[in-house]
Amino acid sequence: MNQRYLKDLAFQYGGLIAVLIAMVAVFSWHSDNFLQQSTFTTIANGIPELTLVAVGMTFVLVIGGIDLSVGAILALSSAVLGTLMVDAGWSLWAAIPVCLLSGALCGLVNGSISVGFAIPSFIVTLGMMEIARGLTKVVTDSQTKYIGSAVEGIGEPLPHLQLSIAFLLALAAVLTGQFLLSRTVFGRYCIAIGTNQEAVKMSGIRTEPYTITVFVISGLLCGLGGLTQASRLSSVDPNAAIGLELSAIAACVIGGTSLMGGRGSVIRSFIGVLIIAILQSGLAHMGVPDELKQIITGSVIVVAAIIDALRNYFRH
Repeated sequence: MNQRYLKDLAFQYGGLIAVLIAMVAVFSWHSDNFLQQSTFTTIANGIPELTLVAVGMTFVLVIGGIDLSVGAILALSSAVLGTLMVDAGWSLWAAIPVCLLSGALCGLVNGSISVGFAIPSFIVTLGMMEIARGLTKVVTDSQTKYIGSAVEGIGEPLPHLQLSIAFLLALAAVLTGQFLLSRTVFGRYCIAIGTNQEAVKMSGIRTEPYTITVFVISGLLCGLGGLTQASRLSSVDPNAAIGLELSAIAACVIGGTSLMGGRGSVIRSFIGVLIIAILQSGLAHMGVPDELKQIITGSVIVVAAIIDALRNYFRH
């Protein structure tokens, strides 16, 4: 491992890790109960859905798009899983592929309409958000469905490790996503599309399949998020994951993924998820009211967006 590689790592992750350490130090100073193993395992086991959605959102933002339907797709996938298991008597392992497929199908529709009709992804996914939320209420009859022990194993902490399978799945998605984005031709094309799509087209590369694939990946990860949420809550809720899309976008922006496209890192988005989770947990330990927590969290997001804008300004 040479010195230049270490400098690159420090440049990419040093600032975000320093923020994490500073936050832990501040919250530990103000709360005697914060700096405990149980605090961090609780945080880890509570973030699989946001982590999975943030991985997909990173790819969407990198190509210059945005996906506002991720929370609704996650709720729909979760509702499909719960309905098949509770009402139709399917086993967990039979219902999982349909759950994942429903998420991927929504992503396929998002990508195909956006590319096929040259409509901005903002508009298409806004419509999908309403459609998926409505379908969720139809599938569940607007009722919360309790699944119970049949699905709890994925969300419960493993003995001796204290981390859930859901968190390990999310961690695997982060590593796979980072490899895909930074080490493959697919990832390089995604970055190129987000940087200058017209130039990519002029070089003879069809961008449409890559754009559609990115939305399918986002939808598939929403389906996986629906599975982990159902396992963590032992039930499915038609009103679940409302506002998750904003948290995912915030995590990506905090991690340095550009809203203008062409730049992003899945691992940095994951650190963004950790920053949001530790911030909310730390404020809760300090007894900060919910309304003030929203103001502080929103302020952090705005500051991250300003930093992103300044970075783009000086970059050009």
